[in-house]
Amino acid sequence: MENFELKTFARAAELAADAARDWLALLGKSSAGHLAAISGGRIAGTFFCAVAQGAERERVSFQGVDFFWADERCVPPEHPDSNYILARENLLQPLGIADDKIHRVKGELSPSAAVSEASAALARIGPKNSDGLPILDMIFLGLGEDGHVASLMPNIPESAVRTRAIYLHIENSPKPPSDRISLSYAVIAAAKNVWLLASGAGKEEALRQSLRPGARTPCGRVLQSRSHTVIYSDLAL
Repeated sequence: MENFELKTFARAAELAADAARDWLALLGKSSAGHLAAISGGRIAGTFFCAVAQGAERERVSFQGVDFFWADERCVPPEHPDSNYILARENLLQPLGIADDKIHRVKGELSPSAAVSEASAALARIGPKNSDGLPILDMIFLGLGEDGHVASLMPNIPESAVRTRAIYLHIENSPKPPSDRISLSYAVIAAAKNVWLLASGAGKEEALRQSLRPGARTPCGRVLQSRSHTVIYSDLAL
């Protein structure tokens, strides 16, 4: 049995709307706390808007949701490259999320300080697995043209691939800005749910390669590390 579920759509808006409906349905099934890590990218903004609109329409509460970031660029929070500002404008503010539920990665700090603070926040709140890693209820990932997810780039050293750290500093990213903070492969593997939103021209080959057995793309590594991942895609394969 394949360890991923592939859902295909004709357009990005349909992809975002379906993923939003699925997340809202999941949240509506339980009043328990929910730890979610979100990403940036073009499809993320569309998805965030769909979630905010759907939550208002369906009256789904986000009071029990804590928001973390799958990755962040090492820039101030008001910078146009910030993943935080994208989420703030399209998701967090429209939903009225309380400040104490928002655990952003502070890209304005030194990378080591940002990693330390973000790791401590997730470790403090998240339940742990047998390896001592925090368990997120949901991680949303995008897909890059080179197959990267979060900020786990194809050129990171093997030590960064194998680390058991929570967050790590990504240096020399081939896609600017070059300095980034990312969740580790280990934490992504430990999450209860990982949903990949694969959308945008030029990413078809990256997804094709990632779905092959033994794929070495960052996306492929994530898929192989997990028993189940849901992929929402508008790419022609």
